[in-house]
Amino acid sequence: MKSILFIFACICCSVYSQNPKTPNAPAKDLSCQKTDAEWKAQLDDNAYYVLREAGTERPFSGLYNNHYEQGLYKCAGCDAPLYVSDHKYDSGSGWPAFDRAVEGAVSYRKDNKLGYARIELICSSCGGHLGHMFNDGPRQTTGQRHCINSIALSFVSDDE
Repeated sequence: MKSILFIFACICCSVYSQNPKTPNAPAKDLSCQKTDAEWKAQLDDNAYYVLREAGTERPFSGLYNNHYEQGLYKCAGCDAPLYVSDHKYDSGSGWPAFDRAVEGAVSYRKDNKLGYARIELICSSCGGHLGHMFNDGPRQTTGQRHCINSIALSFVSDDE
């Protein structure tokens, strides 16, 4: 039994240790800071739950899961550019997936809420929870899967 627990612990830890970037907490001096009351007034209940309380929308329910128009995905909380459509792909997970973010747009933080280590993705401008990063993305690019909640995003078409 002890060997099974040891193997399980090693597998869980490897999820975190395989990350090529060292996770970092979001900057203390976020460019978009608001009070909790201001966030509640700006965001609907679902967006508040995801962006400010680190919630997760149901898989296959989000607006941008099967969305492939050319353009820019921005933070739904502060409008900061996060992802370009050229880096979006279908992961089959039920959430929008990207193999990388706009340089400097996303911060990384270790998340142990489910009892094992994951990498939480956070908007570097407002500190909003976006989703999580996994190392099962396209090997021909970064190998990363940024699994993002649709409700944490807004989209601007290249045509606009």
